[in-house]
Amino acid sequence: MDNSEFRAWSRRAADWGVDYRDTLRERPVRPALAPGEVFRAIEVSPPETAEPMERIFADFEEKIVPGMTHWQHPRFFAYFPANAAPVSVVAEYLVSAMAAQCMLWQTSPAATELETRAVDWMRQALGLPEGFSGVIQDSASSATLAAVLTMRERALDWQGNRKGLAGQARPRVYSSDQVHTSIDRAIWVAGIGEENLVRIPAPGRFRAMDTVALEAAIVSDREAGMLPAGIIACVGGTSTGGTDDIAAVAAVAKRHGLYLHVDAAWAGSAMICPEYRHFWAGVEDADSIVFNPHKWLGAQFDCSIQFIRRPEDLVRTLAIKPDYLKTHGHDGIINYSEWSVPLGRRFRALKLWFLLRAHGLEGLRTMIRNHVTWSQALAARLAGEADFEIVTEPMLSLFSFRHRTGPGANPDEHNLRLVNAINDDGRIYLTQTKVDGTIAIRFQAGQFEATAADVEAAFDVITEIARRPT
Repeated sequence: MDNSEFRAWSRRAADWGVDYRDTLRERPVRPALAPGEVFRAIEVSPPETAEPMERIFADFEEKIVPGMTHWQHPRFFAYFPANAAPVSVVAEYLVSAMAAQCMLWQTSPAATELETRAVDWMRQALGLPEGFSGVIQDSASSATLAAVLTMRERALDWQGNRKGLAGQARPRVYSSDQVHTSIDRAIWVAGIGEENLVRIPAPGRFRAMDTVALEAAIVSDREAGMLPAGIIACVGGTSTGGTDDIAAVAAVAKRHGLYLHVDAAWAGSAMICPEYRHFWAGVEDADSIVFNPHKWLGAQFDCSIQFIRRPEDLVRTLAIKPDYLKTHGHDGIINYSEWSVPLGRRFRALKLWFLLRAHGLEGLRTMIRNHVTWSQALAARLAGEADFEIVTEPMLSLFSFRHRTGPGANPDEHNLRLVNAINDDGRIYLTQTKVDGTIAIRFQAGQFEATAADVEAAFDVITEIARRPT
């Protein structure tokens, strides 16, 4: 592809992107196709000679797009959002065109320094105190792994990377039973082992970790010769929005000298609104915090910010400095690859900088406040219907519900059939979860361009399909 073709196809791709976003409401949120259909439509062997771009692009439109779940659809109410505000998409065009490798300051000085500034803008936006530094990781999974590795090393007096875990006291990590599975994976990868992730019950409306049980577990483990290393607290858990009392958990961590990591991957975005910050009161005492601007805030994936109180501990855990990665003649610079598990790094800060400037904090606050208001209104409407029940009350814009069954029917089977029928219908997209061992249907409002009418439409779809004759 020469420069003139590159220009023409870049313009066509950009135009396609705008047309795609314009027509999303006309598309089913999730494709109605059987597993294997797309696979069978793709040629079995790679081409020996070059194919024309017209044919490649046509195949993209005909074979790929119809098989996609449309995460930018305004009626995507499943999982959590993976928003890509249009201005963020524009920034990603530029990042893709430059294709910079931003692992060190010297490999992309502007990328490094913009990341430092943009992360501090977010620190201020969330109301976090000075003293927190930060890094943009690819996902909360990577940020959590980095935190788990750091708490492990600190507990082992920085000997784990050198000596390994064999022969050491068993490190123990504590969390509620509401945390994301990324915590399990971090425990596996860090070599701590799933048996050493101690899950603390989380009762009550907000599914908050029982701090009395937490402290008892720490004391018991220490008496048994184990090595309590850290606590992972949760704000806005994936299943139903489980939210720990961060101040109470932080007090336990401080009494026992444990590292505290706070996972606010989804709900952290809402903390740009001062009225929601009570959900993480005490967060200033955490050692690290993760939240994903690529979820609710509008920055295109991937863009996960990890705030750190002592970056030197993170660097001590992760940094490897062979001669070919050293930046000679400069003191006090940041090489963000030393703050991350991967060496390679994309220029993630550019889209965040574009986003914050194009919308301003007040524009983003309005979006989040609207989502919370609309979701709570939907929960209230469903609660007013005799054949529905609210299982977990709204936590910000997330709640769960269940359709009541007739005599003799299995409620779990009924509600699984209902959520599958809703998703096969295609007008909206929901997911299920389990609450106290029984199936419930999750709803969350969070798509960047959703409107009140989109959320109201969810009521019509849910009730219509639930009440269809079987």
